Amino acid sequence: MNKIESALVQFFKHTPEKTIIIAYSGGVDSQVLLVALAKLKQQELLPNPLVVCHVNHGLSPHADEWQVFAQQQCDSFSLPLFTHKLHLKKQAQQSLEAMARDARYKVLIQTSAEPAIIVTGHHLNDQAETFILALKRGAGVKGLSAMPPSAKLAQHTVARPLLAISRSEIVDYANQQQLSWIEDESNNDEHFERNFLRHQILPKLNARWPSINKTIARSAEHCFEAQQLLDELAQQDLTLCQLSAYQLSVPCLTKLSDARLKNLLRYFLSSHNVLMPSRQQLAQICQQLNAEADKSPVIQLSSHCVRRFKDELYLTTIYQDISDWQHSLNLDDLVAKDKLELQLPDNLGVLCISAKLENSNTNEHWQVAVKRPNINQVVTVRFSHENPKCLPQYRQHSRALKKVLQELTIPPWQRKRLPFIFYDNELIAVVGHFVCKAFLVDNNDQALFISRNSESSF
Repeated sequence: MNKIESALVQFFKHTPEKTIIIAYSGGVDSQVLLVALAKLKQQELLPNPLVVCHVNHGLSPHADEWQVFAQQQCDSFSLPLFTHKLHLKKQAQQSLEAMARDARYKVLIQTSAEPAIIVTGHHLNDQAETFILALKRGAGVKGLSAMPPSAKLAQHTVARPLLAISRSEIVDYANQQQLSWIEDESNNDEHFERNFLRHQILPKLNARWPSINKTIARSAEHCFEAQQLLDELAQQDLTLCQLSAYQLSVPCLTKLSDARLKNLLRYFLSSHNVLMPSRQQLAQICQQLNAEADKSPVIQLSSHCVRRFKDELYLTTIYQDISDWQHSLNLDDLVAKDKLELQLPDNLGVLCISAKLENSNTNEHWQVAVKRPNINQVVTVRFSHENPKCLPQYRQHSRALKKVLQELTIPPWQRKRLPFIFYDNELIAVVGHFVCKAFLVDNNDQALFISRNSESSF
């Protein structure tokens, strides 16, 4: 058994029951991967079920020919092939190469509903290229860890069993087995950074230092181990600082050293799949911790925001402006329908207004009975108000609504996302928080029942 086949047997020996999904492009790397795994399967040295996935990116005029080639190769080994054709359009501030990679992984994830092992043909040379590209970007130890041998991807595991194998060894295997493979013309385009490295830089480094790829891989391993230690430290700090899934304690954070604080913030954001902040953004988040108590600063990060309110740091999505949203109905509507389920905007869940008391749903975290409106009154649900005076059921005296919401220590951005219920222009309830005293009711026959399910956003 040669080095490549031996590496594959060793890699998969502890997961014999898992399906292996081969990420197959038809290039020499994935061709060797497919043939070696298929041979091991035929020789009963690999018990795992094998499935092949080919993504037709549509970026080359030969893309459809490559898909036919993929089918022919799989037919020759009686392997099932899943193909998917992409229709990519260039997006601002995103490279087509990155878009193709992200789309490819989405297809691979969808290949199996059950947890499987997605195996790629990445090798030693790829690892060196990835390390140098990370170095060029000024990455920290996480980026310099380059590609790990295995990593989680949705319900699957991405495996790279050939990371210790050089490209020359892969080509030698292909020639020994008399294999044919696809040569993607884009691999010669040195406008792509990876191709520039591959054709211009790494050959010179290898000529000067023949073992440079192995020493780079060793450095990547050291960085990976260092990152593991940083993650362990961050997890310990998170246990002390975390108030909820999306909230951190500011007093706890301020006790950490600057390096530890930044390490924890990166770990916290990464755990929620938030794009890593730049150095400047991270510095701004750290500055938030020292903001005055009456300030509510916010830092936007890609599709999320980090917000400070009093002694807490929050991670939220970016919210829509819903101040103009409203929905109106009258008593006849409610009596005719018995129950109205109102989908609130921007993932704020469902508000249920009913003329009859129903069994409480386990997803409902707020439910009240209020006086029914008069026949001519209009019931309105909206997110804006003109700061009316109100008397919540727990207070003895009326106060302006803005002051009441401040009393409840509701963060400013959440105050803009509270559904207010009005009869005509009179506030009767703030969903999730209180009912105005004048609209409390004991007699269910005279009541309107309002409930709301859990928020689906944070």
